[in-house]
Amino acid sequence: MLRRQALTLGSLLLSALTLGGWSLFRQKGNSPLLLSARDDTDGKHYAVGYRLDGTQVFATQVGQRCHDIINHPNLPLALFVARRPGTESYLLDLRDGRLLQTLASQPNRHFYGHAVIHKSGDWLYATENDTTAPGRGLLGVYRFEGEGLVHAGEISTHGIGPHQVSWMPDGETLIVANGGIRTEAESRVEMNLDAMEPSLVLMRRDGSLLSKETLPQPMNSVRHLGVASDGTIVAGQQFMGPSHESAELLAIKRPGQPFIAFPVAEQQLQAMAHYTASVAVHSELRLVALTAPRGNRFFIWDLDSGAVRLDAPLADCAGVGAVADGFVVTSGQGRCRFYDCRQEELTAQPLKLPAGLWDNHLHLL
Repeated sequence: MLRRQALTLGSLLLSALTLGGWSLFRQKGNSPLLLSARDDTDGKHYAVGYRLDGTQVFATQVGQRCHDIINHPNLPLALFVARRPGTESYLLDLRDGRLLQTLASQPNRHFYGHAVIHKSGDWLYATENDTTAPGRGLLGVYRFEGEGLVHAGEISTHGIGPHQVSWMPDGETLIVANGGIRTEAESRVEMNLDAMEPSLVLMRRDGSLLSKETLPQPMNSVRHLGVASDGTIVAGQQFMGPSHESAELLAIKRPGQPFIAFPVAEQQLQAMAHYTASVAVHSELRLVALTAPRGNRFFIWDLDSGAVRLDAPLADCAGVGAVADGFVVTSGQGRCRFYDCRQEELTAQPLKLPAGLWDNHLHLL
């Protein structure tokens, strides 16, 4: 459902240019803008924007809990995507947090928490569930038009229970992490743990399949993605099998090579408690970071050698994103931190951001 606003996307672009440009806003004070979803102590849901120096840009109350965030490449807009099995995502003006549109899922569909916007700024693709055939993976296709997003169709993800979708560096090839788990409408209850079908898919924007790969353990749900500028894909998993079994919770697909386990020590796998939440790649520093909130651990590895750069306790660590000199990490229970990764010994610094109640993802501009 569109919420009619006097401010159209065209006028947004015009005003951004008139006021000195969207790029100027993004670089204000050289302090990145952190976007994330948060709750308050009463359980209310918010879409928030903060500078890393602690300055609040906006905190907009929304009706449903959000998960990931994507920004428009040219306009001061971002979509806060509903957490599975949410049916509302929220398009906000990033300059002041105004809610421009509540994007409702189509009948018999719900969102899976992630989306991407094409580099042209014209098209958006969101992972969705077909609740008439629970788990049948779809990308809802939306077009930016007039005052907001309009549903324009859907394409198959060639799998079950798609979670995160990302772009390859060409900006045309889609990567989909199919979690492999069937769920019904308005439910997070897994229906097919004895017959999961997780996969990593590469596909074109027209829906045609380029490749589909799996990991050896069928109960290892492929969930979250990090992509390096050279096309290296890193995926974080959630293991749905018996608690006594070990599972490969981080996997990698290097250009021209198969999708395989990343070399993680058994002790670290055990510390993750079968659950990873957020993955980020730092292409310039050649690092990959991973949050494991159930194990209260945060990890950083060398992307090329697999060497451990950091294995640190962090209570309910949530979202992670790359900035110029390292990574920013949020926490569901404690302080947000910046990890400076420029030297051999990594250093942590607490940030002047609100503590706790952050969702499992963040997005940095």
